[in-house]
Amino acid sequence: MTEAIWYVLVGALLIAMALARNVISRLPITGAMIYLAVGFAIGPAGAGLLDVDLYRDTHTLRVLTEAGLIVALFAIGLHLRAPLGHRIWSPPFRLALPAMIITIALMAAGAYFGLHLPLGPAIVLGAALAPTDPVLASELRPREAGDEDPLRFSLSGEGGANDGAAYPFVLLGVMLCAVPPESLDPAWKLTGRLAWGIAAAVAIGWVMGTVTQTLVARLRIRYAKALGFEGFLALGLMTACYGVTLLAHGYGFLAVFCAGVALRRREMRATGQETPREVLQDVPRGERRQAAKDPQLAHAYLAESMMAFSVEMERIVELALMLLIGSVISAHWREMLGWTPLAMIALLFFVARPLAVQAAMAGTGAPWRERLVASWLGFRGVGTFYYLLFALEHATDQIKPLTPILLGAITLSVFVHGVSALPVLTWYYHEKPIEE
Repeated sequence: MTEAIWYVLVGALLIAMALARNVISRLPITGAMIYLAVGFAIGPAGAGLLDVDLYRDTHTLRVLTEAGLIVALFAIGLHLRAPLGHRIWSPPFRLALPAMIITIALMAAGAYFGLHLPLGPAIVLGAALAPTDPVLASELRPREAGDEDPLRFSLSGEGGANDGAAYPFVLLGVMLCAVPPESLDPAWKLTGRLAWGIAAAVAIGWVMGTVTQTLVARLRIRYAKALGFEGFLALGLMTACYGVTLLAHGYGFLAVFCAGVALRRREMRATGQETPREVLQDVPRGERRQAAKDPQLAHAYLAESMMAFSVEMERIVELALMLLIGSVISAHWREMLGWTPLAMIALLFFVARPLAVQAAMAGTGAPWRERLVASWLGFRGVGTFYYLLFALEHATDQIKPLTPILLGAITLSVFVHGVSALPVLTWYYHEKPIEE
């Protein structure tokens, strides 16, 4: 009976979200809010249909969350279509690195001095809360590949890069949970590992994304081979890229994001200044197979097909992961009501994030409205959950006290940022022409 109820529940939720997508897009709510609420309702505090134990099922939850992030990061990379030397890349890199590091420092300091946590857990807390979420912030993405809206490009690029960039800081915190600081390797060794992890990730992702796009397009154009199965190609590229990077001791999340950017960059070199949508808009649906072999269209067709598949996969991932997170929150919601989680979340939302963004964006020439909106719309969600699980796997006892804070940050971000996103973006885009 429970199995039948699950089929009905998931099927009804999928159909309802498909039918209500246009309505939801006009309201101050998001799909993540609905999924999280449903997950809570079917969790231990509600119907009890989904009873996931955060500490017993840590490994399984971590693997599922990891797989979901891989899909989301690849999809983000495919959305970012701009020349690498373009000034539009400066804000996302500033948000993904300097702003993230400042956020980690402020949050870790708050946990260390305010909550009197040991240094290791304090760093883990800061690093888990610093990256913005690539899954829940899909509403903030460029509307299409080639959309160079600076705010959307910045927030998407930040979400794509900082999940991977946060990994070494989480790892450092976990290491400090196991050994005292004086027992760690010398600073030059740790710095070397950090540099290698980033360099390996960027190189592997860039090479695999570029080679895949070039090879498949050439097979299609010259030999009419490798036609169709763009979904297989997308899944194959993102998973192989992640695995190869891990084998090379690089940061897999960053590599997958770079693979998407590189594939899109290769498409842009072949297609030119026109967006892929403009290039393909005159191709009748029944002739898409011919477009896949056309020298003028093949690159755009491949990249757009892979992006469309990745976006659909990402929506399913969002539903599945938010149901799981909602169920976990259902089991721990009482712990999240104390002053400690609320104080740390307030520090993140109203102090650390705004200060980090303003400091990182200084000197970019970005309008104050853009900086203000970027300071606020820093979704926390699946990425934070992943790093909580990663840390629990390696240092359960020391990380357990962080659970209410991190789960509380996810919950409030989903609802507070979700509710405010539409009004804030409406205000921003309404006022933007006046300012210009």
